[in-house]
Amino acid sequence: MGSLSLVKPNMHLVDVETRKMLFHIPTSSLFELEGLSRELIELFADQEDVTAGMIRDRFQGRYAADDVMETIEELKALKVLSDGGVVQINHEPQQVNQFPLTTIVLNTNTGCNLSCTYCYKEDLTTPSKGDKMSVETAIKSVEMLLEESPDQRQYNVVFFGGEPLTNMPLIREVVAYCEARFAELEAEVSFTMTTNATLLTDDLVEWFNDHNFGLTISMDGPKAMHDKNRITVGGQGTYDVVKKKVGQLLARYDSRPVGCRVTLTHGITDVEAIFDHLHHDLGFAEVGFGPVTSGDISAFNLNADEMKAVFEGMKHLGRKYLKAALNHQNFGFGNMHQLMTDLHEGNKKQLPCGAGVALLAVDTKGGINLCHRFTGSELPTFGDVDAGINKPQLSAFVEQRLDRTDTGCETCRIRNICSGGCYHESYAKYGDASTPSYHYCDLLRDWVDFGVDVYTRIMLENPAFFDTYVSPRRNSR
Repeated sequence: MGSLSLVKPNMHLVDVETRKMLFHIPTSSLFELEGLSRELIELFADQEDVTAGMIRDRFQGRYAADDVMETIEELKALKVLSDGGVVQINHEPQQVNQFPLTTIVLNTNTGCNLSCTYCYKEDLTTPSKGDKMSVETAIKSVEMLLEESPDQRQYNVVFFGGEPLTNMPLIREVVAYCEARFAELEAEVSFTMTTNATLLTDDLVEWFNDHNFGLTISMDGPKAMHDKNRITVGGQGTYDVVKKKVGQLLARYDSRPVGCRVTLTHGITDVEAIFDHLHHDLGFAEVGFGPVTSGDISAFNLNADEMKAVFEGMKHLGRKYLKAALNHQNFGFGNMHQLMTDLHEGNKKQLPCGAGVALLAVDTKGGINLCHRFTGSELPTFGDVDAGINKPQLSAFVEQRLDRTDTGCETCRIRNICSGGCYHESYAKYGDASTPSYHYCDLLRDWVDFGVDVYTRIMLENPAFFDTYVSPRRNSR
């Protein structure tokens, strides 16, 4: 055996009280280092290269030679140790020829009955002036989904806007078509929607319940916070009406848990107060936060100090999540739930999300977009539902993002969890959706370290929590 060296880009150590955890970056998996393995890794703390003689001097008489060699081979297999050969830390640049779509997002209407000040939608207008998607375009979108991925067992159709409830006739027809069409194929289809809730009625709630919709409500917290940005076209706050509609919804909706999506803008960082109001007072099953960091209107972007405050607040909520988990209770903090899912399932993402590969969005004219955030933007579309996906164009985009060479992501320890960040954030900040977003990497790395700590504690003290609350979550969406 020649000298050994650590492959630092493939591992990250996290201390959890007296335990030493190895976060294995290629697989997003966790291993506890103890005894021999811990001492072996610690041997590299002061030595760039470790020779056979150093290992013999350290372990002889305390560990059997076969055990030492077995542990070394295991760490080499994990690509954590190298004996001098080149160790691959990222996938080789690859060609993308297939687009196994499972989700299609339908932009039902560019119109919205609200005029939220921070809205990123570039084609937004009032409902009466909105460009509504036709049933023909929607059905072509569904058929494109099936053409690209004919053998899936589970599909998802997402209704988005504008405000999707301003085009309910379309939604009703698409649901009827899909339920019959997917039944013919012996496949399952689920429907999801994000709505501002202002147009909900008792009849609509019952209809959504009958068709097992996954509903997410856009709401920004208590009255003062919500009314700061989520206003009507006439400039009036909408908290009172949204609260009333949410009460109607949650009182009778039982097909799936209802979540809330919060947008955090400049001046709003108290995530604990927002969470407490939305989860405990109003009763949302889950609350997730989306900080605005790179919007087109810089006045709404959180500054560096505000981002730190947001992440500190998220960690405070994470500690409450941990306490609840140890008592085998579900604490509906969406951001922590997602991180626990990534760690528990060992998610290793080459791309930040499914957009462009497993998910595409169709605008009202039938243009194919990376996701719902890009409909109406100046980013060129990737074909249309008549001609189909422009595969060479979409392949070139995805392949560029897959190639981490000479990027800040190349050796980053959270590269397989973050994967360079949201395409739309990059587009808004740099004008290029293919460029990784770097503006709060340190905070994200700290957030993942925090998640490793929480995950380890739950696994050690109440591992049944994951089977009860985390694994089923994917099927409830």
